[in-house]
Amino acid sequence: MPDLQKPLIVFTDVEGTLLDSHTQQWQAASDWLLRLQDHQVPVVLCSSKTAAEMMLLQKELGLGSQPIIAENGAVIQLAGEWEDDDMFPRLITGSPHEEIQHILQQLRENDGFKFTTFSDVSAQEVAEWTGMTLKHAELARLHEASETLIWRDSDEKMLAFTETLASLGLQFVQGARFWHVLDERGGKAQAVSWLLGRYQQREGFRRVSIGLGDGPNDAPLLDTTDYAVVVKGLNREGITLRDDTPERAYHTQESGPNGWREGLDYWLSSS
Repeated sequence: MPDLQKPLIVFTDVEGTLLDSHTQQWQAASDWLLRLQDHQVPVVLCSSKTAAEMMLLQKELGLGSQPIIAENGAVIQLAGEWEDDDMFPRLITGSPHEEIQHILQQLRENDGFKFTTFSDVSAQEVAEWTGMTLKHAELARLHEASETLIWRDSDEKMLAFTETLASLGLQFVQGARFWHVLDERGGKAQAVSWLLGRYQQREGFRRVSIGLGDGPNDAPLLDTTDYAVVVKGLNREGITLRDDTPERAYHTQESGPNGWREGLDYWLSSS
């Protein structure tokens, strides 16, 4: 079992996990955020959101300048004090956003796929879709190595779209509410593994990891950490883990930040 008295690190999804999907509120998780901070436990935000958006959220949550995994792992923002790292300030994996956006536009024009990307609409529309403030919605459109979209076509066309992207070295990832296109070389699992290795290299010891997530795109994250919290989510398909045994994975009854708190209560309340 993980223990607050031993070196820990927490990797958490944001939308639908730490933040309520409808209200964007996180206050139910505040007691645990403070407690983890008191025990010097890094809390790494790991999301499909952009780095710019997550850096603002990180500030609002009082998390300091911990590392951030953005755009489903395509972007890793290093900790603020890691200025001596060769990769500082951030590591970007694979194709840049402009290249991905160009490919998507070609596929829409040439093959008739129907979808709407965040780049197609205004920040006001993104705010209406998500419940974000306009400030957050503006930052949500600043993709560096992926694109977020709403799929508006059939399941059959989605399969063809996914196969076409794969042939171009891209992956189509389902989030809690939206879909995301990024380079196949990126991903939450790769980003989590890279950061765990970096922490061990810098500190000289291994931290026990806890992952929390609610959507299908969080499965790689939860498969990579030592312990997992599957927060009850909106997606009807849920999350399928490679190792879903009670010894390492807990499924919450509550959703959003209430489920986040419930998960940490389960793993860490005894400490």
